[in-house]
This record gives sequence, C-alpha cells and structure tokens, in this order.
Amino acid sequence: MSTLLKNVKSIAADCSKPGLAARNGWAKSLAVLLLTALLGAPGFAQSQAQAKVQPAPQPTILIVGDSLSAEYGLRRGTGWVPLLEKQLASDNRKAKVVNASISGDTTSGGRSRLPALLAQHQPAAVVIELGGNDALRGLPLDMTGKNLTAMTQAAKKAGARVLLVGMQVPPNYGGAYAATFSGLFAKVAKDEKVALVPFFLKGIADGDDATANFQADRIHPNESSQARMLANVWPELKKIIP
Repeated sequence: MSTLLKNVKSIAADCSKPGLAARNGWAKSLAVLLLTALLGAPGFAQSQAQAKVQPAPQPTILIVGDSLSAEYGLRRGTGWVPLLEKQLASDNRKAKVVNASISGDTTSGGRSRLPALLAQHQPAAVVIELGGNDALRGLPLDMTGKNLTAMTQAAKKAGARVLLVGMQVPPNYGGAYAATFSGLFAKVAKDEKVALVPFFLKGIADGDDATANFQADRIHPNESSQARMLANVWPELKKIIP
C-alpha cells in the first residue's frame, strides 16, 4: 500500500513539471483521482490508524502455588485466584492472571517449573505461594529457604516483581520449628527486597473457631474463607502490578 501511494504521488509530481502539464493533463487528473480514492479507502485509513495506535499489552500476573491456590476441594471459580481476577476487573486494572498452582507442590517442584513458566508467560509480577507442603513433609528448612531464594532471584532476573506469600505451621510442630519456618519467608523477602504477605491464612487459621473456616480435612480453607485469603494478598499485590 505504501509503495503504491508513493508511485501515485510520483505521477502527480511529474505531471506538474513545466511542459508536461498541458500534454499530460489526463494523467495528472488520473493520478489525483487515484490518490483521492486511495486515501479515502477504509482499509487504508484503518491500517494507518492501527499503525499509529497500538494497544498496550496487558501485564501478566503469574501465581505459582500449591493446593491453597489451586482450588483444592472447591467449586471451580470460587478460589482466591478467580476472586483476584474479579478484583482486578472491578478496579479497572488491565492485567492477565495465569494460575500455575499444583496441589501438593513443594518449593523444589516450583523451583524446577518456574524457568519454563517465566519464558512462556513473561510475567510482570510473580506470586510465590509455596512452602506449606515442605513443612507437612518435614523437609529440611534450609532447602526450603534456598528454593524460595532461587525462585525469587529467577523471577527478578526475568524482569518480574515478586510477592512472597508466607505460611505458618501449627504449634504441635514445636515452637522452634514453627518460628524458623515462618521466619524463612520474611528473611528471603528482606534479603531479596521483595514484597511479603507475612501469613496467608491470617484471620482463618488463627481465629477463635478456626475449624469453621476449613474443609473437613482441616488443612484446606473452605469456600467462605477464600475472600479473606484474597484480602490478605491484595494490599501487597496491588503495589507491584504495573
């Protein structure tokens, strides 16, 4: 289209040269008609408008978590991640959410999966919600800390902002173990200078009647607790969304 336009303009210019205008008046008229039709063509106007105005791509929020983010035991569309999508829409925030959470996943699993996810989705923000299964399985806490650090560094290197979602374990694990485990998230967040949700299940697991907030297994929050989970994440997450 641009080449044709240049040719038509060239014809019109040549026909305007002294001595040629009189002999080639018909050619000049034809060139003007062609130029007018070309500029007025819907396809041409549309292509020019598209070339000038391109919509900005939506930033992607990547959620890398376990069953707490994978809607385990819940009706599809009722977990905190789908509620996040509704929150974004209601706030008129143009962002795409990719939920890459897998029930039963550990920090080791997340660490192994993350590079491919970063390459595929190129997220602007990464939410790391892992570690709970490490504790349930009694995995070494230093390994959990190293995995969280590696994931955070990989996401930052890919140009994403990171939000770590902290977890805690019940008192029956022992005071020292519980304190060390919950402290892992704060330490990694401080060392790597990233955002932190201190306790994902605040107001759910530490309530007066905590059992009412969980499914029958007493591990996974029920449907009515999902809004509270989002409320714990949203204040920090919205700060890192472009």
